[in-house]
Amino acid sequence: MADNSNFTQNFFSVVDPLKVNIENPHSAVVSFELSENVERIECDILVAGGGVGGVSAALSALRAADESGFSTSKKPLVILTEETDWLGGQMTSQGVSALDENHLVEISGAARSYQQFRQNIRARYKRDFKLVDWAAAEPWLNPGDCWVSWLAFEPKFALDEIEILLSPYEKRQQLSIRLRTKAIYAKTDDATNSVGVVQKKVTAIGFFDFERNKCVEISAKIVIDATELGDLLPMAGVNYRSGAESRDETGEAHAPEKARPENVQDFTYPFVIEYRPGTNNVIQRPRHYDKFNSTGKFSLEGYPMFECKLKGEGDDLRIEKLPFWEYRRLISAKLFESKDYPFDVAMINWNSNDLRMQNIIDVDAATQAERLALGKALSLGFLYWLQTEAPRDEGGFGYPEFYLRTDVLGTTDGLSKYPYIRESRRIVAHHTIVEEEIVAANNPYARACHFDDSVGIGRYPVDIHGEQDVPGAAQHTKPFQIPLGALIPRDAVNLLPACKNIGTTHVTNGSYRLHPIEWSIGEAQGTFAVLSLKNGIEPQEFAKSSNHVRKLQEQLIERGVPLFWFNDVPTERPDFAAIQKSVLVEHSPIDEQSLAYFIQQV
Repeated sequence: MADNSNFTQNFFSVVDPLKVNIENPHSAVVSFELSENVERIECDILVAGGGVGGVSAALSALRAADESGFSTSKKPLVILTEETDWLGGQMTSQGVSALDENHLVEISGAARSYQQFRQNIRARYKRDFKLVDWAAAEPWLNPGDCWVSWLAFEPKFALDEIEILLSPYEKRQQLSIRLRTKAIYAKTDDATNSVGVVQKKVTAIGFFDFERNKCVEISAKIVIDATELGDLLPMAGVNYRSGAESRDETGEAHAPEKARPENVQDFTYPFVIEYRPGTNNVIQRPRHYDKFNSTGKFSLEGYPMFECKLKGEGDDLRIEKLPFWEYRRLISAKLFESKDYPFDVAMINWNSNDLRMQNIIDVDAATQAERLALGKALSLGFLYWLQTEAPRDEGGFGYPEFYLRTDVLGTTDGLSKYPYIRESRRIVAHHTIVEEEIVAANNPYARACHFDDSVGIGRYPVDIHGEQDVPGAAQHTKPFQIPLGALIPRDAVNLLPACKNIGTTHVTNGSYRLHPIEWSIGEAQGTFAVLSLKNGIEPQEFAKSSNHVRKLQEQLIERGVPLFWFNDVPTERPDFAAIQKSVLVEHSPIDEQSLAYFIQQV
């Protein structure tokens, strides 16, 4: 075993996401020298990144430890880090609290824990505010009454629910949460597996604490990379891909002939506005506005796959565009009788504020800060355009009534604390999910390709925000699974991805990057980590045993995680676990006829 634990790099430059600003991008770059005064702590499981996947991974690891009676001499069992000051990622710090989900999310299309989390948010609105009668009686209340999501809400309610879920473990010292803490380096050993292949074993991750201006080194038995950009992969020397792979590499029909690593999906800084009739709230003309506007960037035209619906019937059947304002509306004032919400509140995440072809992966800190600042300028530019130049429904131009809310997202500029990230570095996995395994055109039956090692499910179109006419974008998918093989790097012993850094391609990432799927990835990885520790087996070796994989699947099913798609088997159904377990097989792949047979027997 070759020891690489004597880390020698001393000087670092990183971007503080909360300091990114348009006027002086480089002021967000923090440069420092690694001193000898490094705080060193230990845990069993380190979860780096406090987004949707990271929160779910930490929570599931703690629950799995309780369920299995796993205990450790180390305190805490789990350390969860996050570089912003908000946990929750996509649904909080990235501003996308109008969730991207499938039409069965309330019943059978997501994990029970995710469903309960959403119901808890709904309960807060019903408890704390006076709703009109029909809304108060609605079991699946959508406070925003928006058309892209089954649940839209203000991020603060998700923040509160995350705290409620995690705080008992903090009080018992099983969990330590470190906000404003960014990964900067990894220490690794070279480990040789049973067939002589050399793999990386992560021994410690170094972090910079922005608030204390201090470095912290955390040693752990298992490291879960839930960072938004897969930051630990290059630090640990683990192979990864980013951008668009070549057709030769993936075999996908819509992959380009040559790899395009810079072709990473757009990132976006959402913002939140109110519609206040009769007021003038026009902001100062933002930097770069004329440049963006001259290229035709600003428009009310969005993504056709989402913004149209059929209306009427017979000869009167027609396509009608859905309202821009209601797309990701967080609060519909008409649902509330109380004066707490006198105006509609909408989150703006649209084609017009997607920053295109400005990759922030594998660039130096100064370049990353410049591109992030440009993303902020684009979003404020779109707001200014909406206020001054957008065509009004009744004629004329501009909606000065749009008021920028600077409190909803917890920032002074009114933009999200962190950009909404759609694509990350991705591990070279034991199984890479390709488009032919999930898209409707290649899967004629009710479901997508079956995976014996499924640890979760998902469904979403191939949603790629990028250069115009992206090959493979907007394809419909069949209900698909999350194979364990896509969650395990080929060349890392104890490093597990739990965000958008799993074994997908540029194309399939477009379907696996959404809120409920990321939650299920995190839930699988947290449970997987505890089972590996309890059995004294590294994750890489654990996954090679069909018996061990079966135990992982059974534990997930018992917790209410669907591994197989049955539209009419809700997670709350008493025989949910029995039905799901009936499909577990150890050997030959299952086909649609076999699935039908299994469900009939139950």
